Amino acid sequence: MIARHLLAGAALAAWLLASAVSAAPPSREEIAQWCNDAEGTTQCNRLIEAQQLKRLPALARRDGAALSVTLFPNGATTFTDTDDIHGGTSYSLWDYQSAINAAVIAVTRDDRTTYTLLLRANGRKFDLPAEPALSPDRQHLATADFCAQDCSNEVTLWQLSRDGVARLASWRPAPTWSDAVVAWVDADTLAIDYTAMGETQGRSQRRKLGDPVWRPAAVH
Repeated sequence: MIARHLLAGAALAAWLLASAVSAAPPSREEIAQWCNDAEGTTQCNRLIEAQQLKRLPALARRDGAALSVTLFPNGATTFTDTDDIHGGTSYSLWDYQSAINAAVIAVTRDDRTTYTLLLRANGRKFDLPAEPALSPDRQHLATADFCAQDCSNEVTLWQLSRDGVARLASWRPAPTWSDAVVAWVDADTLAIDYTAMGETQGRSQRRKLGDPVWRPAAVH
């Protein structure tokens, strides 16, 4: 009986430890500092990963070309860099969303970075076009994918569930923007900092989830 209680206590302690692990996505100031001498996006993301691995030593480890991320309660998922005639693909630890027990992996191809959300509870992976922002109620993610070329140039809402992530709605502003960052004001409101295409002065606006600008995702 005592042994059973000890095992239960150890399991509870492990769960609390896993739940307490947290980090924060790198700020713009940190990126500028860490990547000051980086030669390209791939090296920059790897330098960011080195700092995140210090913050999250129990979450992941780097072994050469392989990034291994622990699952919970057991197992691991490995992302392995590849080389090809187009320059290959590299994977770097970017962030850990402790509220949903998910690792965020930066995926770099030809200096273009997208992101993969890895749910540690079931090992499922979901590709996202830009860095995800998690809503306070843990029900949604938001991404803003804007650039001069090869971007969707839209803000996208994603529905979170226990099993995964599904595209919910999107908004493509006109005229388009050259850059944008999203953050949550509350569970129903997004704050968007952006720069309109052809301008240098940044602007800000807020959008409610019920705003009519959102175009619902197609149902397949």
